[in-house]
Parts: sequence; structure tokens; C-alpha cells
Amino acid sequence: MRTAFGETFDVPAGYLNTASIGIPPGSVTTAMLDTVRRWGAGLDAPPVFDAHVDVGRAAFARLVGVDVARVAIGGAVSSLVGLVAASIPDGATVVVAEGEFTSVSYPFAVQAGRGVTVVAVPPDRLAERAAEADVVAVSVVQSADGRVADLDGLRAARAHGTTVVLDVTQAAGWLPLDLGWADAVAGGGYKWLLAPRGTAWLAVRPELELLPQAAGWYAGADRWGESIYGLPPRLAPDARALDTSPAWMCHVGAAASLGYLADLDAERVRAHCVGLADALRAAVGMEPAGSAIVSVQRPGAARRLAAAGVVAASRAGGARLAFHLYNTADDLDRAVDALCR
Repeated sequence: MRTAFGETFDVPAGYLNTASIGIPPGSVTTAMLDTVRRWGAGLDAPPVFDAHVDVGRAAFARLVGVDVARVAIGGAVSSLVGLVAASIPDGATVVVAEGEFTSVSYPFAVQAGRGVTVVAVPPDRLAERAAEADVVAVSVVQSADGRVADLDGLRAARAHGTTVVLDVTQAAGWLPLDLGWADAVAGGGYKWLLAPRGTAWLAVRPELELLPQAAGWYAGADRWGESIYGLPPRLAPDARALDTSPAWMCHVGAAASLGYLADLDAERVRAHCVGLADALRAAVGMEPAGSAIVSVQRPGAARRLAAAGVVAASRAGGARLAFHLYNTADDLDRAVDALCR
């Protein structure tokens, strides 16, 4: 058991795999166990869970720097990005980074039947090429190697009329964000946000007109009243119109984890995570990168890390290590010993 940033974490030594799945604080585990017990005893009615959805929605808004009225809930990033992809004009050109995580690129690529063209460009040229495209879609932090996007360049591209779609799944929770300028910001909960899988959010600018492709009762203006039955659709007047029905117990955990993270000093969290990651980079002869994710491209790196009890991932030919707020210098030393001995 570890204590970090005012919470306890039952995280094993050498766990450096948050980029695959985050470890929740003890309060999140307790909240989840309690709601499962209440479910088993028939103690909760469906409307009880709305409060948890509201807390998670508001916390996500704070974490990415937008008004809560702009945030919709969903179950996965790909389906939320798909709402954006399905709403862009026929024949649009979309620019993505080479090697982009496919939950960002696939929703646009499958629009080819109506003339949408997706072009993959080197990450260091993304902002430049974005200014020439109708849409740019990119992860703020790349899953494969932790590269941080040029947000200033993308913001400049938006000033030229490019629609900017961002995925914060590998960024929100450790990187301070102020993305109110972006057209759409999607994020999944089960990595750096330390929430159960099955929770995701999409922040959209009001002028970005999206068709609520999966509209149902939870998108209704009066979800427990007059909009639950019959026609015509009576959808919420804000981004809630894009909501899909929540996985209730997952949102109990998300409310606890995102609420906790949104209350932390974001710069302090960033300094902790990046400090450990850049120390690893220095130890293995890499330049600092300002990211909490490190990709070590050394033969046998993944095997040596696993043998030393370091939990990491193999991605894009490298051993991927991720440092979050519960990681320590001992985790760093264990990884360095494994890679450098």
C-alpha cells in the first residue's frame, strides 16, 4: 500500500503501466465495492446514479478546461470521435499523425465511402499540414511513445479554419490542460484518470454541429419525465444531447477518481510524473521529453524489465513505461537497474 497526493493506492512495486490501465485510489475501490453491495441488496434506484454522472462530467470539464455544458458522456473514445467523424462534410480532408492510435484515426478512415480522405503525416509536421486540411485529429500525448502534440501549432491551424479534434486519454490526469479552444476533446477514463473502463467524455464547442447518432432516453431534456417515451425527440439543449446511457457503477468510480484528480495541483502532478520519466530517459541516454510516458527502444528491454518485476508494455517495437502520481524513485531505480545492468 502506498500513499501519494493525499490518497492510498494498492499498487505493486515496479508498476509502470498506467498508459495501459491505471490503478485507482482506495476511495474509488471502496465506492465501487459499496455500490456493488447496494446493487446486490436492491438498495439503489436508477436516478441515484445521475449524481455520479454529473460529478464525473463536471470534473472532466475542469481537467480539460471547458464549460460543463459542453461535455457529453459515452463508453469509449472511438464511439465519441465517431460522432465527430460522421458529421464532417463529404469530401473532407483529415490529417492525423503517423502511427496515431486507431481509436482516433479509424472513425475518420471508415468515412471513405463519402469521399473523406485521411492523410497520415510525420508528427513534427502535423501542425503545419493541419492548416491545409479541413480536420486534424490527434492524441495530445501519443500512446506509442509519449510524444506531446504541438498544441500551439494546432491552435494556430484552427485559426485558419481547420476543425481540431483531440484525444486526451494519455494526457488528462497528469498533464495540465486548457483546451477550450479545440472543437472536440475526447478522453477515456481507465488510464491516467484512474476510473473504471466503460467511461469516456467528449467536450464539444457549441458551433460544432454533431448529429446525435445514438440518441436515446439519457439524451433527453427530461430523462425521467416526458422525454422518456414517444416522439418527436426532445433532446437536452446542450452537449447532453450526445449522451449515451451510462454504465452506472462505472460512473460511481469515475466520479470518485476524476473528482479527486481535478482537485489536485495539476502542475505538481505533472512535475512528479515528468520528473521520474525524464530521470529514466537520462539514465538510458535519452533526451528529456516533458512526457510521463517513455518508450525505450533497446533489444530485450521488455524481457529485462519483466524479469526485474517491472510491469510495462510493449508498443511499436519498444518497451513503454508510464509514471503516474503513485510511482516513486524506487520504481524508477528498479527500471533503470533492469535496463542498464
